[in-house]
Amino acid sequence: MIRTNDIVVFGWQALKGYHTRTLLMLLAMAIGVASVLMLTALGEGARQYVRGEFASLGTNLVIVFPGRSETAGAGFGTMMGVTPRDLTLDDARALTRNPDVSRIAPINVGAAEISWQNRKREITVMGSTSDILKIRHWKMSSGSFLPDHDWDRAAPVCVIGKKVRDEIFGAHNAMGQWIRLGEYRYRVIGILASEGRSIGVDVEELVIIPVSSAQALFNVPSLFRILIEVKTRNAIEGVIQFTKSTLRQRHQGEEDVTVITQDAVLETFDRILGALTYAVGGIAAISLAVAGILIMNVMLVAVSQRTSEIGLLKALGASRRQIVRLILSEALLLSAMGGIIGLLIGQAGSWGIREALPDLEAYPPMWATLASFLVAIITGAVFSLLPARRAAKLDAVMALSRH
Repeated sequence: MIRTNDIVVFGWQALKGYHTRTLLMLLAMAIGVASVLMLTALGEGARQYVRGEFASLGTNLVIVFPGRSETAGAGFGTMMGVTPRDLTLDDARALTRNPDVSRIAPINVGAAEISWQNRKREITVMGSTSDILKIRHWKMSSGSFLPDHDWDRAAPVCVIGKKVRDEIFGAHNAMGQWIRLGEYRYRVIGILASEGRSIGVDVEELVIIPVSSAQALFNVPSLFRILIEVKTRNAIEGVIQFTKSTLRQRHQGEEDVTVITQDAVLETFDRILGALTYAVGGIAAISLAVAGILIMNVMLVAVSQRTSEIGLLKALGASRRQIVRLILSEALLLSAMGGIIGLLIGQAGSWGIREALPDLEAYPPMWATLASFLVAIITGAVFSLLPARRAAKLDAVMALSRH
């Protein structure tokens, strides 16, 4: 009876005896496992990044866009050349009548040249109201935010991001200074403390002005979108229906807006990126199958090279089952070692991704870590069955004589 310890020692000694062959198989298995970990870490990092971006928008949000999201076909209005109405400030005011609405922020976004003394550059300008600060969970570094007054009042004031303050004013005090945006002048009344990007907008490189001022600056009467903060999550569906019916009445019976929720968009992105993570993990797992085929081919060669050794074992009384166990032990030991090395390389690679891309929390999911290691073990075992069975069928006398 061959003990388990003897089998492990025998397999280890066999692997040590062929350094190059063992190294190649270890490398193939390690690359396969590391590929699964690094690619799934990238996918998981992208998923968490998108979740963070939407979380920065606020909570319990309903977002209103002008235009329909789906294609309704060529109707009578299309043939007559009728275009959907734009969203207006009056549309946004009408939505404040719902008691479940906590805050509303009409928004305009565009680009303009900012200048102060001899310094100038292109900048993103957002027009909104005082409620946008609390809806977007932004913080102030100094000064105050936009005043809470009538939306139609185009006050010549602005709030700037930290990078705008640094690049335009340098060591000078920005508070109270007058800047020029396009053809209009605005007085700096506050500086944002928030950092980073939020849905494509860099908060640090942003200038915020009253919404009416933005409409005058960009010469547009319409709104880019309307953000609605709902008091409770349970009231979101009711607010959506109220928004659609209110705007339909105001737009002559046409449902020409798109109303979405933050959670719905996040769920869609989460589902897409989750599927992508599984897909890239599956693609990387193909390299494990390649590694298994390499193990099978190399083990077949090893069996032919060690026929006399196998013949001696059979002459000493080793059964076919024991020979199979010995060959399988080598493959399993090799797969386990390759898997462990691959896990270490994968974790190191994921750390490198996080260092190179700080915005991505590229941590391999636990399921990918466990699955890649288990697949490595199973692959090694399955693909070593053929060499093991071939070794077990060798005749002892013929094997000793190397036939």
